Amino acid sequence: MTFVNAFQISKMEKKLEDQNLESMLRPKCWDDYVGQENVKRNLRLIIDAAKQRNETCDHLLLYGQAGLGKTTLAYLIAKEMKANIKTTAGPALEKTGDLAAILSNLEPFEILFIDEAHRINKTIEESLYPAMETQKLHLIIGKGPSARTISLDLASFTLIAATTKINLLSSPLRSRFGGTFKLDYYNPSDLEKIIRRSAKILKAEITEKAAKKLAQSSRFTPRVANRLLKRCRDYIQVNSRSIIDEKAVQETLTLLEIDEKGLEKTDRYFLEVLIKKFNGGPVGLKTLGAALNEEIETIEEVYEPFLMSLGMLKRTPAGRLATPLAYEHLKINRCSALI
Repeated sequence: MTFVNAFQISKMEKKLEDQNLESMLRPKCWDDYVGQENVKRNLRLIIDAAKQRNETCDHLLLYGQAGLGKTTLAYLIAKEMKANIKTTAGPALEKTGDLAAILSNLEPFEILFIDEAHRINKTIEESLYPAMETQKLHLIIGKGPSARTISLDLASFTLIAATTKINLLSSPLRSRFGGTFKLDYYNPSDLEKIIRRSAKILKAEITEKAAKKLAQSSRFTPRVANRLLKRCRDYIQVNSRSIIDEKAVQETLTLLEIDEKGLEKTDRYFLEVLIKKFNGGPVGLKTLGAALNEEIETIEEVYEPFLMSLGMLKRTPAGRLATPLAYEHLKINRCSALI
């Protein structure tokens, strides 16, 4: 076996291990799902009503930033409904036949979960309309004058779609969901509960102060909290320590170049460029992207949501603007920012 092959196998094994850990840390029952209380209350009402009527659950749309628990909620809904769940992603549905194959094989009361729903092809999206409303799938066979339309009867099913960009879903598709729910960023106390629960599953002892510090640096996102917890576990293992304490968390965060607010090196660079090159703004998105050598989509999806949630960045009609909190965090004097 060559070194390259051995490295590739090791990388694949590591990825599989991370996926298994991710699966382990996911809540397995409704009560284990921490946070998003208002969403859970509304979903509970829909689920309980459907169960009492012995009907399928309404089609549901979940949206919000990545890592907030949309996929986990979909699986918990399926478990509460005692229904099988089949999963796919928007990019995987390349042609109408792909959708037809999935829908025609659904059993009564099954749930179809589509992640990244905003990336569904518009032609395929239109095929979903009758499927969602009347459990029928209309297919066109052939081309030209000889083309004909056939209708397939589908089993009663529930569609759960998840997206980070609800604005990219067409209005006709959004209107066909019986419930649309936004998942918000988590507060630190809920993240602490998640971290302590995950630490027990990982068999890693963690102090209260360490859990609190880790929660504060987790970008208000459970997925990030679990990722940082795993790195802390790695750190104490390599350094022959038995417990994740506040010092271990700080040393791990320093190693990862993450500060006490959860800002990574790239986040700080974003703010520094905005402040030092453009005097804090306002500056247009294209100009900012050119200065950062980043795609506009990356700025909008990766940098901005978190920085705006911290109150360090504003979107204005004239462009992006750094707030006084950004200057304060980076310890930059506003009077001497322009260089």
